[in-house]
Amino acid sequence: MYSWGDDTSTWKKPGSYNYGSAKAPYLDDLKKEAADKGPRTYVGTKKPNLDLVNPKGKKLYSESENPIILAVDGTGSMQSWPGEIFDRLPLFYQTLSKYKPEIELSFSVIGDAISDDWPLQISAFGKGVELDDYLKALHPEGRGGPGIRESYELFSYFIHEHCKTPNAVSPFLFIMGDEKFYKNVDPSQVEQLIGDKLQGPLDSAKTIQELTQRYDVYLLRKSYSHGLDKEIEGQWKEVLGAQKVIPIYDPERVVDVAMGLVAKKWGYFGDFENNLGARQDSVGKESVMMSLKAAPGVDFDNLESTMVGSSIVGDAPSMKSKNLASMVSKP
Repeated sequence: MYSWGDDTSTWKKPGSYNYGSAKAPYLDDLKKEAADKGPRTYVGTKKPNLDLVNPKGKKLYSESENPIILAVDGTGSMQSWPGEIFDRLPLFYQTLSKYKPEIELSFSVIGDAISDDWPLQISAFGKGVELDDYLKALHPEGRGGPGIRESYELFSYFIHEHCKTPNAVSPFLFIMGDEKFYKNVDPSQVEQLIGDKLQGPLDSAKTIQELTQRYDVYLLRKSYSHGLDKEIEGQWKEVLGAQKVIPIYDPERVVDVAMGLVAKKWGYFGDFENNLGARQDSVGKESVMMSLKAAPGVDFDNLESTMVGSSIVGDAPSMKSKNLASMVSKP
């Protein structure tokens, strides 16, 4: 469990990374505030706290120049991945707020509107320890429907119509998932879950593509089973572009990959590499760099020099990714 503050004693190389003296008082305040709130946990809930994450009638708003939205598929095929992502909230926020102190984050859980009780859960934007409350309010059901589709398009519609970021300069939107989206945004689902009345179905691909005009959108993609990866990946690549569909090889490295993408665009990739090297052994770092290989603007020729002897240089097939995941250490 990651904690708030600048304690790096559990990292692979304790003390080898410094958040900076200017950041220290703020991190101390976060640590004290978190201690006052009590232990962090995101397991054991039986339903979401709809007072905080109900999308119906909600308006999402941030005045930050650098808002970040992170949506996680919470259905059964995602297994333990949502918990691993949520656990790393302090690392994610504290690292990126070192680069851009005014960042604000919003978290969502996506399910299947056909079969799930709470297929769309969306938190307000926030910063610091208050983000713990929003994460605790979310409830990945671990269900989902038949087939290989979840309601990613319903989430995309909500963000397109109900999220305002008027000052955004470098906003990011990450969707962490493993399946396809439905072909159309269903009006009955929108009315039931969000409250809007549509005259007819909307094209999902167009809705998602329109989001890319306002946000730097990435799909962080967990591999699927039953030989359906190519079909799933193809749909997302057609909408987002091949370089915005990022393969993830280990649930414990999702946050690292998202941080790397942000750090690259903001001009802090060197600091991010130092942070990653202080926390991870060589296998953990290679997993992240292998994912970032697909991203725009990452010089893989240079990254490859740090991966000498790796078993995953090149297009890592699913079997290699499974072996890698079993080797990667936790921090």
